[in-house]
Amino acid sequence: MKRRQIITIAAAAAIIAAAALFLFTWEKRQRLGNPAVRLVNVPMPGIEESFSATNTFVAGSNSIYLPEKVLSYQSQVSPITRQVWDWLPKDTTYGQRVYRDTNGFQIQTMAVLMGKDRTSLHQPQYCLTGAGWHQESQEQTTIAVDRPQAYELPVMKMKLKRAYRDSNGQPREAAAVLVYWFVADDQLTSSHDERMWWMARDLLRTGVLQRWAYVLQFTVCRPGEEDATYARISEFIRASVPEYQLVPSTGAKMAKSLQAEATR
Repeated sequence: MKRRQIITIAAAAAIIAAAALFLFTWEKRQRLGNPAVRLVNVPMPGIEESFSATNTFVAGSNSIYLPEKVLSYQSQVSPITRQVWDWLPKDTTYGQRVYRDTNGFQIQTMAVLMGKDRTSLHQPQYCLTGAGWHQESQEQTTIAVDRPQAYELPVMKMKLKRAYRDSNGQPREAAAVLVYWFVADDQLTSSHDERMWWMARDLLRTGVLQRWAYVLQFTVCRPGEEDATYARISEFIRASVPEYQLVPSTGAKMAKSLQAEATR
């Protein structure tokens, strides 16, 4: 065997060995980032099927804090379904409430926080398609939030439609508005692709697996009322987000103080 071939084979073997060693030690060197949403030591309830109050179970020993009252809205905890609990990794943390105002207007708020398993988060289009909704439009925009400091919250705004039949068997159409974003320690985005890129970048650069959370607001409305519905959701977001989201903050000390208070 020629000397050049020997050198090539030895170099390839060294690269393979180095890659194997890197992968073997990678998990030990990996560190989980700080959550960017408030956590509380309150178990998250679960139910076996949607819209059923029977056969409950505990879907996690802690949960993401969501305020009980926002503006004129009162709320109740919405349990995680068994299907979601079985589908997502067990180190996923949840928060979910349904808010209703005095006129019956309703907003469903859900927050999902990943643990070490990054498959906790995904694009909402998968769940929407399974529930019969189809996307009419999608737009990246921002919502002005003034606490704890003034900033523009990047969000994805989606208008949805779903065909169904009423109690008489007549075809009908429902509309909905979905608003969502992703948040990690000192990072905000409305783009799933950008979140994935930032997560990989931070992991390679620092060894920190950022603990991303996915937050969404969902409201069903009549066709043609999507813009008015989005305006009400925006107002709700401006009032509620500072209560549970730690980013952006006036500094790391503030975020740590809020987190310590929430977990007492």
